[in-house]
Amino acid sequence: MHPGRTTGKGPSAYTQIDQQPPRLLIVHIALPSWGDICANLCEALQNFFSLACSLMGPSRMSLFSLYMVQDQHECILPFVQVKGNFPRLQTCISELRMLQREGCFRSQGASLRLAVEDGLQQFKQYSTHVTTRAALTYTSLEITILTSQPGKEVVKQLEEGLKDTDLARVRRLQVVEVTKGILEHVDSVSPVEDPSNDESSILGTDIDLQTIDNDIVSMEIFFKAWLHNSGTDQEQIHLLLSSQCFSNISRPRDNPVCLKCDLQERLLSPSLLPGTADGSLRMDDPKGDFITLYQMASQSSTSHYELQVIKALKSSGLCESLTYGLPFILRPTSCWQLDWDELETNQQHFHALCHSLLKREWLLLAKGEPLGPGHSQRIPASTFYVIMPSRSLTLLVKAVATRELMLPSTFPLLPEDPRDDSLKNMESMLDSLELEPTYNPLQVQSHLYSHLSNIYAKPQGRLHPHWESRAPRKHPCKTGQLQTNRARATVAPLPITPVPGRASKMPAVSKSSSDAFFLPSEWEEDPSGP
Repeated sequence: MHPGRTTGKGPSAYTQIDQQPPRLLIVHIALPSWGDICANLCEALQNFFSLACSLMGPSRMSLFSLYMVQDQHECILPFVQVKGNFPRLQTCISELRMLQREGCFRSQGASLRLAVEDGLQQFKQYSTHVTTRAALTYTSLEITILTSQPGKEVVKQLEEGLKDTDLARVRRLQVVEVTKGILEHVDSVSPVEDPSNDESSILGTDIDLQTIDNDIVSMEIFFKAWLHNSGTDQEQIHLLLSSQCFSNISRPRDNPVCLKCDLQERLLSPSLLPGTADGSLRMDDPKGDFITLYQMASQSSTSHYELQVIKALKSSGLCESLTYGLPFILRPTSCWQLDWDELETNQQHFHALCHSLLKREWLLLAKGEPLGPGHSQRIPASTFYVIMPSRSLTLLVKAVATRELMLPSTFPLLPEDPRDDSLKNMESMLDSLELEPTYNPLQVQSHLYSHLSNIYAKPQGRLHPHWESRAPRKHPCKTGQLQTNRARATVAPLPITPVPGRASKMPAVSKSSSDAFFLPSEWEEDPSGP
């Protein structure tokens, strides 16, 4: 496996910034803990895909496939394009909801390995078929195994089972352990990994291990990380400063400091979602507020976008009404093409800048690259930004207004002494309000998920007429009985039981199976089903 390297010229930088690699999610089901996890997981998946399928502009998620591992592995959803496919994804989530939550079954140790190999084989088949028509942005796959079992035991099981498997097409293999605790209150505003896992986040053969809480919000945050750019092929932003900005670092005065940064969104723009209040006026513009920094970074004549710091500002000297657009986050780059010494030095300089700005209570005013190429008698326009420090190892970037954008406005000064009766009324009203020390967006719901689901979802009866009258399936305790009422897999299935002296080759894929991958019949249920 490799850290996200891509080969060839590939598509434009705009697509590279937005689109994520194909993903395979394997849900490892164990009783009785599945009964505690099922509802939260399905709700989180439904909420996430209602967003991911609805986002306008370039697709952020390319392909997605879903497997289930119980007493045997089973493909619930073959690889499909995510954008515009919410009804299909909702159907598969309904399948998860109906899985057995009580009882017993005999677990097979090879089921996880077989699910990984089967999903990888299916991705190879899809890639071979698609590349005959159009180039794939990514040629490697990210595999996530969601389990309620002890994560380290699952990692050891995978390391042993996959030691002879060719993982060259696997970009990342991740085990996510769902802990049994349930959060009563949501206190974290940002998705942050548990720092206790840092020392053991990569075990053995490049298998990542992470834990998440068994609640809907934590699972949503985990899945939403799939919408972030995780590419490490190159740094995205060069922040250029004069040497005076680093008074505690000895550098030649005539050499500017260049901090190499990666760009990350702080939140999704409502203008990228159909039918929302903020997006209704921008239906003809799929980029919306996204143009503020990401698009300009993609239009840069070099492989990165440059921000030139021109002066410092007092934190108290910026009126919030002068900033516009969505904020973005800068963090030290993790580009694999830089050597370790350069990465370490870059991070130390970034840390020093954040610390110095906080200590001085300063902001930075930076000038972005011109919006378009200059001509002999035409000066291209530029965009200006304010850069704000934070208590984390990040910088917040917001676009700031210039003279050309300002409208005339005259506001009277606030009188010092309001009338006593009005003051008493307003103070009484304010005293009746509940006071919160901070604003936590995770505790505020706008019903956007249900709004998007209603826009794109099709009635379940149109896809599977018999589902509503069908009772949840009972999974027999004995092995060897294969349920046949799910969607057929798109590649020849791997053996359900491990064979002694493991075969060195994957099973051959028949032509009919390959053809079925791209036909509507792949979603027809087996007639022998109930």
